[in-house]
Amino acid sequence: MSVFSTFFNRYCDRYFQISARGSSFWKEVLAGVTTFGAMAYIMAVNPDILSATGLDRHDMVMTTIASAVLGSLIMALWANLPIALAPAMSSNVIFAQVVVIRMGVPPAVAFTMVLLGGLAFLTLSLTQWRQKIVRAFPVPVRLGIHFAIGAFIAHIGMVTGGLAIKGNDGLAFGHLTDPAVLLAISGLFLAAFLRWSRVPAAMLIVITIITIVGCFVPHGAGAKVTQLPTHWIDWPHYPTHMLFPYDFKGFFSHFFLVLPVTLYFFLGDFFDATGTMMAVIQRSGLKDKEGQPLLGRDAFAADATASIVGSALGTSTVSAYLESLVGVEEGGKTGLVGVTVALLFALSSLFWPLITSVPAVATAPILILVGLGMLSGLTDLRNLSAREQIIPLLMVLITVMTGDFMISLALGLLLFTFLAITSRRWQDITVMLLTLDGVFVTYLVLSSRMG
Repeated sequence: MSVFSTFFNRYCDRYFQISARGSSFWKEVLAGVTTFGAMAYIMAVNPDILSATGLDRHDMVMTTIASAVLGSLIMALWANLPIALAPAMSSNVIFAQVVVIRMGVPPAVAFTMVLLGGLAFLTLSLTQWRQKIVRAFPVPVRLGIHFAIGAFIAHIGMVTGGLAIKGNDGLAFGHLTDPAVLLAISGLFLAAFLRWSRVPAAMLIVITIITIVGCFVPHGAGAKVTQLPTHWIDWPHYPTHMLFPYDFKGFFSHFFLVLPVTLYFFLGDFFDATGTMMAVIQRSGLKDKEGQPLLGRDAFAADATASIVGSALGTSTVSAYLESLVGVEEGGKTGLVGVTVALLFALSSLFWPLITSVPAVATAPILILVGLGMLSGLTDLRNLSAREQIIPLLMVLITVMTGDFMISLALGLLLFTFLAITSRRWQDITVMLLTLDGVFVTYLVLSSRMG
């Protein structure tokens, strides 16, 4: 056993360059465990979001876990970076609430959109166009996308948690006489306290506590908030009917309507992955031979491939998780962190009956905090001119008031172009910008005809 252990440790050390990066086997494993604890909440939150489209919740638990396992392994074995992946907490909301529910697009067509967005990302990852797009895309619109999605995610959390209900003049606050609403408020307060106290696995702890307390909190006619299954552990069975769930015919029959959202899946994954991976690598201190952050073509290609694989498994866009930072804080520097995360996600699949019983009240505080976390970057608006600040603020306002993210994105792009032309800032008028404007004008026309 000791001979095998020695051989295994040496193999891991050579493959992942553990000693060369100043780390150790067990330090990497501990970093992986810490990262998993920080992002494990996605096993409950993502199925809750996607099941709103009519997809089976158990199926979504399995596809979420499978995509996290394979995505993290792809990044670990291909790029050898301490970055874990899972379905992104932005694209999943757009997939469910915008594409399927609001636009009425069938899930199979939506999965096709995710696939094509991933393929576009992969293509650019293998070329020199990656940095050109990052520089060419308008910063005010890029910030607006981030803030508007944050507001949208928080909005969904407020509604699913019962904190926002339909009133005579739009939305009203939930009834404080409803024990479930009080439980959601308590969960939000607890989540905020634990997160900003830097408690490890804070979001997972909140989901667990609220789910347990929900077993004793009444909701509806004699029911409880949490309905526990008859058995907590069961052998996982993958929903094979969710494999390669594409509908290319449906995609091309509504091509101009779904093209803008497909572009969002590509651009959203592209910019989120770029920002997240850069933050993690800079924090890790990993540098190449030229002294630059160790974030090359392999990392972007791995992230893009994970999205393609995720769509084939039957889930929304898979991307790098900012929670990987907590693993880096524990000393993680190699892909062994991702391998550890993948193994823990795989083991969690045994608990799928328990995961499917997590109530919306337990995941709502997480959605609200994730959304508010994305809005915390509003301080970046100080770096923009007064004219440019209007664009992201308008996008947030439209999203919050109407819940229509695609309209906010379209008007944000068009407003940027209009202000650039009227201010004679011709250097801001690029071919890519005009192309995007044309695509979104077409979207506005087609969506208005659909009512």
